Amino acid sequence: MSAEKRPFVVMAKPVGSRCNMRCAYCYYLDKGKYSSHQKQSRMSFALLERLVRQTIEASPGPVVSFVWHGGEPTLAGLEFYQKAMELQKKYLPKGWQAWNNLQTNGLLLNKKWCQFLKDNRFDVGVSIDGSEAVHDQHRHDLGGRPTYGRVREAVRLLQAAGIQPDLLCTVNASTVGDPEGVYEALQALDCGWVQFIPIVVRDGDGFSPESVTPEGYGDFLCRIFDLWVHKGLGRMDIQLFAEMARILAGGEASVCWMAPECGRALVVEEDGGVYACDHFVDDGHRLGNLSGAKLENLAELPEQSQFGRSKRESLTAQCRRCPWYKFCGGGCLKDRFGLSEDNEPGHYYLCGGLQKLFAHSVPVLERVMELSRQGIGPREIMEQI
Repeated sequence: MSAEKRPFVVMAKPVGSRCNMRCAYCYYLDKGKYSSHQKQSRMSFALLERLVRQTIEASPGPVVSFVWHGGEPTLAGLEFYQKAMELQKKYLPKGWQAWNNLQTNGLLLNKKWCQFLKDNRFDVGVSIDGSEAVHDQHRHDLGGRPTYGRVREAVRLLQAAGIQPDLLCTVNASTVGDPEGVYEALQALDCGWVQFIPIVVRDGDGFSPESVTPEGYGDFLCRIFDLWVHKGLGRMDIQLFAEMARILAGGEASVCWMAPECGRALVVEEDGGVYACDHFVDDGHRLGNLSGAKLENLAELPEQSQFGRSKRESLTAQCRRCPWYKFCGGGCLKDRFGLSEDNEPGHYYLCGGLQKLFAHSVPVLERVMELSRQGIGPREIMEQI
């Protein structure tokens, strides 16, 4: 790795916040108001070329990551991604390769889309909130219709094309009421990898009805862990538990909200605007625009470096003395608005839920890892646990 180039991730949003769904808890739908365009459209091919070229130039290689996000990124159309593949081949140095990840709600996926994604070795994440009953409470299309059946079909189409998608499931006020149903529905999709994302949306002095409480978050994760450790070892991996195992093994968290510092995951909007983070797309965190600046330079701006360091530097005293700190890194900056047990402001809102999970699961996870090191397989481990 080049000493001059520090790796960073670019989350490209080719249609900005535009989406063909209206999820009740969406945090991104109104971000178009920060665009320099009166109405968000699709990233131009000229801007796409600049994005691809600069991402490759800024990368230490030999693998260059491209994350395609939204809104709903498939609204850019298949032609857009075909062009992106052409540009990657054009600018990648000999011996280098691109890794592409598409995060989608799945509604536009068909056989042609899935074959393209397979042919170009895309990793695909599909958003689905566990069971049909829970999913359809909050995830509707533009006509207000439920979407679970169509999303489930998209998962099947991807699998038929030879792609095992990752599943992204939110933890909201509905999912926490049915952890067993959510877990069983996700496992039945037989995808192998699941991310759980908490929904916390502030609404004036309170929270939106869909938001999860710290207590509900902790109870849900504890129950999911128990189901996984008794039913899912070797069959389904859960990102949070995999990260905990990585840390227990002496490694560092690869997920930004769990790491001690952040700031290396930038957002590029459809108008070329570059922002500090997916959760901080606003005027105060706009770093510049690709039309007049280089991506690599924007990533190294002092204000972006300070943004990343602030995750460590703004910890409350409770965080600094917490025995579980190494597992959560103080949580995501967007949710640092709670009060600590010392009444210090700026504490991670979901702290209590994570503390409950770590106390409940870490001893068991250590035992699982020890048995695995002894060469014992998942089925026997589940029997012993």
